[in-house]
Amino acid sequence: MASVYDLKPAFQRLLRPLVGALAGAGATANQVTVAALLLSLATGAALVLYPQQRWILLLVPAVLFVRMALNAIDGMLAREHRMASRLGAVLNELGDVVSDSALYLPLALVFPAPPWLVIGIVLAAVIGEMTGVVAVQIGAARRYDGPMGKSDRAAVFGLLCLLLGLGVPAGAWLSYGLGAVLVLSCLTIVNRARKALKEALDASD
Repeated sequence: MASVYDLKPAFQRLLRPLVGALAGAGATANQVTVAALLLSLATGAALVLYPQQRWILLLVPAVLFVRMALNAIDGMLAREHRMASRLGAVLNELGDVVSDSALYLPLALVFPAPPWLVIGIVLAAVIGEMTGVVAVQIGAARRYDGPMGKSDRAAVFGLLCLLLGLGVPAGAWLSYGLGAVLVLSCLTIVNRARKALKEALDASD
């Protein structure tokens, strides 16, 4: 299924000059990973402290875009500038899960929609990323399949925060939209597990 993740190669080409400059300045992949985590934690804290402030919601799409860029940059630094490490692999996987949780869970307090929808999406996202990692344990590649991967969640939450931040009246559409994201997130878990099992089975034949 199509996913925002499919746009990653083009995004990386745009970032490559910046990656080269950062490598030349001595920045490391792990430093970039930690920066993305701290950015998410700070934004999540701001959402908790100022849940009624509309400017916070307008900040979220920008933070998500910067975080997406940082996530791409740390991977490129690791692969293309020989900065890959075991610590980096751990930071990359855990950092994504912690960042998503820190950034999205506070929206359960902010969005005028049933909080369990946001909580359910975050829970499904954690399970989905775990499913992608577990694929490696059974002999398959790390799975990033959609239809609701990390980049897709960022796009959806960024759009919702932008609309609400600009003053678009919340209504049933918000709950329906979050419900759709939850369903797609569950489908992503199934999709990643199914493809990982198929890949591992094909490799053993």
